[in-house]
Amino acid sequence: MSKKKILVLEKDEDILQVLSHILMDEGYDVKLARSEKGLLQQIKLYCPDVILLDIIRPTPEGTELCRAIKAAEGISHIPVIALSTHTKADTLKDVCADDVIKKPFDVDFLVDIIEKQVMA
Repeated sequence: MSKKKILVLEKDEDILQVLSHILMDEGYDVKLARSEKGLLQQIKLYCPDVILLDIIRPTPEGTELCRAIKAAEGISHIPVIALSTHTKADTLKDVCADDVIKKPFDVDFLVDIIEKQVMA
């Protein structure tokens, strides 16, 4: 069976490296991104099973990429898990995200949420 693929957009290099190690240890094929530039195209080419998306604020500007993914033909079905430090991060589920993980995150919780979305 082929590995499940996860695309991670995280602007903080340290968090990106931690996520990379955790997800690779869990057996996922991981593609990392630090910028939103060209990300929709990367998603279309990579075809991830899940997208982890760093969302700083649940504002229209902050959720623009998340909403674009959910509106884009061919990729709108891919689960988006928002990573956020914002106190109102849970509202992202109402806007565009399939699930929300608050930072700092618990590794077991992170893995459980990802597995739940991969199997959905």
